Amino acid sequence: MGDVMADKLSDAARETSMNELTRWSLDGDRDAISRQFVFKDFVEAFGFMSQCALIAERLNHHPEWSNIYKTVTVTLTTHDCDGLSELDIKLARAMDRISDKYS
Repeated sequence: MGDVMADKLSDAARETSMNELTRWSLDGDRDAISRQFVFKDFVEAFGFMSQCALIAERLNHHPEWSNIYKTVTVTLTTHDCDGLSELDIKLARAMDRISDKYS
């Protein structure tokens, strides 16, 4: 209801974004970015995920992620446009800011 379809990033926007998101990697198998976050323990990892979940819900854009003890692995892509969109970049930036609080 009222969902706005995201547009795939242009090559220039993708290059600019990846230059900024230095801790993220392009996925070799599809148009997506990935990052692994490692925390002190499970509680920190879960806290990180909880904070990210609130932002993802506000953006109506949800990550593909997994958590094993203190490690959270995240892949971002926009299924509506079958690739990277500005939503992925916004969520990646937010995740970086949140993870930096734990450093």
